[in-house]
Amino acid sequence: MENLTPRQQKILKIIISEYIHTGVPIGSKTLVAKYRLGVSSATVRNEMATLEERGYLTQPHTSAGRIPTEQGYRYFVQKLMDETQLSPTEQLMIQHQFHQARLELDQWMRLSAAVLAHTTQSASVVTSPKVNRCRVKHVELISIHDHVALLILVLQEGTIKQQIINLEQPHNQDELRSISRQLTDLWSGAELHTVKAVSSTLTGLAEQIAGVVTDTMQRIDDRTTSDLYHAGLLHLLEEHAVRNDTLEQIIRVVEERHLIEQLIGQALPAKGVQIIIGGEGKWDDLSQVSIILSRYGSEQGASGALGVVGPIRMPYERAVSIVQYMSSLMSNLITDLYGPTPK
Repeated sequence: MENLTPRQQKILKIIISEYIHTGVPIGSKTLVAKYRLGVSSATVRNEMATLEERGYLTQPHTSAGRIPTEQGYRYFVQKLMDETQLSPTEQLMIQHQFHQARLELDQWMRLSAAVLAHTTQSASVVTSPKVNRCRVKHVELISIHDHVALLILVLQEGTIKQQIINLEQPHNQDELRSISRQLTDLWSGAELHTVKAVSSTLTGLAEQIAGVVTDTMQRIDDRTTSDLYHAGLLHLLEEHAVRNDTLEQIIRVVEERHLIEQLIGQALPAKGVQIIIGGEGKWDDLSQVSIILSRYGSEQGASGALGVVGPIRMPYERAVSIVQYMSSLMSNLITDLYGPTPK
């Protein structure tokens, strides 16, 4: 990406910021009158013409001002965009919503998608956290009847599985509690192969529970995809400035699992927020949308991805600050509740 002069950078940044805010092409007279650039309208026009020649601006009509191109937006997010943080008031409001929620992974995912969509007024996507190999955190058996119990299996990455167990022999709650402690102590932090190995000497109900737990862990380990959550399409439907063909592309991103998985796999090989503008030449179906994505979780433990999807004319600074904050919040919530996964 070629270098621009400080004045060209300033003009480009103002035009993009103004256009994101108003959706109206920006002319040289407006820039000079509103921003006191210290140069004449003719000088500004010359600089805008240069920016247009280099592919950063375009002129939709002969008599109109300029608007940013995809290349202009990319230059903006890479070199000109200010780093901002979500306001303390909004941070506290979001934290309060999560603290009110039940400590269940599914509810967290739905809430995070809703918060992202509401605060950005865009569509949001969130994938549930996943690890290469799940590990046991806790086992609980609750008596429902003498011959029936509820098995609750909590895994390190936050997955909670519940299953009704028909007991071959009657067991009261004290007996079930004792077996729960035994199995939790035996399996805590263990992956599937370890659970199988240390369970070879179990008998009776403990052996039965071991069979259910290993089957459950096997299914989770064999799963290749995470659950996908999304919200916010209504915000875009109510935004009249979003063209129908742009809306169709946004819907395709949030509805088609294989596409979002491809985006996450290719666009997030490293840490930090990634911004995809107009498909970046890799995804033709995304020519009119921008996507801001970030991983959350930890490298050793469970991790997922979250982000927002909207038209290219997106308030990038605010959207990035929200995605960054939500990524940090989700990472901390998962670590605090379920603990870090052992290495």
